[in-house]
Amino acid sequence: MPPLETLRFRSDFVAVARARKCSVHSLVLQARKRNDTGNDGMIRVGFTCSRKVGNAVARNRAKRRLRELARQVLPEHGHVGWDYVLVGLRERTASDDFAILVRDLKAALRKIHGIRNQERAS
Repeated sequence: MPPLETLRFRSDFVAVARARKCSVHSLVLQARKRNDTGNDGMIRVGFTCSRKVGNAVARNRAKRRLRELARQVLPEHGHVGWDYVLVGLRERTASDDFAILVRDLKAALRKIHGIRNQERAS
């Protein structure tokens, strides 16, 4: 399984925001294929929740859930050499059942990467 690296710089978040987006019920996934060759064995991921998600407690809860979601799903379903940003949504990311978050992220990854329905069962 490829290791995950966390996005830390604003320029990386901006670059991902200009690329592909997929909105599902409980989150928004932004993704971009990197052109650099230095980090080819890695999947990079970032997390963001705006003030619309709620107060600091609600935003932190949503981001904790997004981090755990990425840790469980991206090594298996993400693509090496890509950057992903998971964006939390108001009253959904923090409160929806975790199984729904997993299902939604897998569906968003399939849409982003153009994977057809034959792999839906996995």
